[in-house]
Amino acid sequence: MSTSTAAVAQQWALDTAHTEVQFKVKHLVISTVTGAFKSFSGTVNTENENFDQAEVNFQLDVNSIDTNNTDRDNHLKSADFFAADEFPQITFSNGILKLVKDEEYALNGDLTIRGVTHPITLAVTFNGTMKDPWGNMKAGFEITGKLNRKDYGLNWNAITEAGGMLVGEEVKLVINAQLAVA
Repeated sequence: MSTSTAAVAQQWALDTAHTEVQFKVKHLVISTVTGAFKSFSGTVNTENENFDQAEVNFQLDVNSIDTNNTDRDNHLKSADFFAADEFPQITFSNGILKLVKDEEYALNGDLTIRGVTHPITLAVTFNGTMKDPWGNMKAGFEITGKLNRKDYGLNWNAITEAGGMLVGEEVKLVINAQLAVA
């Protein structure tokens, strides 16, 4: 892995074949439902090999949501949640990746869901760079974070017989990203 900070301006793009964008949310307080977005794109622009101060932007196609349950996916696309017809994309913009220590970074940017934008900070582990067997330079990252879905207008819920909430408010984000030189 390279940790040099020499000026090497480079544009990278998400390698969608080797990237996973997942979320996790509590269901009935006793279990966790995991979902993913299958269609997304993103770019990273950096001035150095260790990605410190890199500019990050990405978009997710809301209609690509997949929780392994068609009825639930359709409900999530509806006006009760993402309102995919009106807001077909989730965006992360103005992102700046900041080196914290060793391979640990903080990614600060603006997350927009349903037309509502809030700043968010995600924890990032830089796993290094490597050339694939065809000579293409790749970079790997693990990204985690959490948000309160109600902050973005995802307010729908139901109360169970016992008085608990059907869907948790905290959403955990888990992204395994691989970049390729653009």
